[in-house]
Amino acid sequence: MPSVFTPLRRRGLAAGAAAVSLGLLVAGCGSDDKKEDDASSAAPAEAGAFPVKIKSALGEAVIKQKPKRVVTLGQGSAETAIALGNIPVGIESYAWGSDKTGYLPWIHDAVTKTGGKLPKQFKGGEELDIEAITELDPDVILAPWSGITQKQYDILKDIAPTVAYPDKAWSTNWDQQIDLVSKALGQPEKAKELTSKINKQLADAAATRPKYKNVTFSYIYTSGPGTLGVFKPEEQRVKMLSQLGLKVDPVVNTFKETDGTDSALIGLENANKLSGSDIAFTFYTDEKTRKETEAQPLYAAIPAVGKGALVHSTDQPFVTASSMLNPLTVPYSIERYLPLIDAAVAKAGK
Repeated sequence: MPSVFTPLRRRGLAAGAAAVSLGLLVAGCGSDDKKEDDASSAAPAEAGAFPVKIKSALGEAVIKQKPKRVVTLGQGSAETAIALGNIPVGIESYAWGSDKTGYLPWIHDAVTKTGGKLPKQFKGGEELDIEAITELDPDVILAPWSGITQKQYDILKDIAPTVAYPDKAWSTNWDQQIDLVSKALGQPEKAKELTSKINKQLADAAATRPKYKNVTFSYIYTSGPGTLGVFKPEEQRVKMLSQLGLKVDPVVNTFKETDGTDSALIGLENANKLSGSDIAFTFYTDEKTRKETEAQPLYAAIPAVGKGALVHSTDQPFVTASSMLNPLTVPYSIERYLPLIDAAVAKAGK
């Protein structure tokens, strides 16, 4: 399973990359020509927004003036930057969730609609391409929802001020991420607008489905035969569904969180504990994986699965979008989610 969708994604960047010589990285910095060639039509900073200091679990970023060349790591920051009118010059690539354009579709569409230049993509995660980041000559590196390690951060901060996560890797709340990105780009007041818009989009969708208020759900995942996990209420994909009006099965709160992952590994032997979930949500890499997973007797015995009240998809862009809350993914997810949820609710007899 692509690890971005399970707690396995909550990992740091490769230690090998952290060992790259700082001297080599600095020597690889772009020229002034690249600064002048910046195609960004970044929105102006708010009065008094700079200089700004942003503390994180890994260090403090001091941003002295409005960044023109933005690079993003992890997930969600690129979308927020774009929504703020700041198209990044570089973003961490995510091939699994991309469409035929080679980009996540909501990013591709949002950038092309503005007539802007699509960001350069580079490898992230365990194969983070530090040299590519250096070549982009960023003014700021945004990674508030990522898994960068202290060693990685110490290299990145010498390339440009780097905004990491406030507490633990991959644990930043969606609205907190919007606040951090907006602050780093000199538009702190815009964060409230973006957050309010997302909440309204979800509330408006929930208003069209009043019956969801009486439907309980759990969001489950597996990492191989015999395994079963449940995402906790504060996890972003669960939060999205809750804001659509559905109710998290109370039993989810009784499971012990696994190592700060916003999830709990409960084991397939405990699948019967999900009997109070009217419907369930999950995802699969492909149809083969789906068939193998659902063929397991204990998995098939979960009431929601047995009734066919399981919302699932193998559509990679949709799975990616519905796994995170940000200004671009929410509208993309809502229009695709509602028909799937409606079908599951009907099969659950609700």
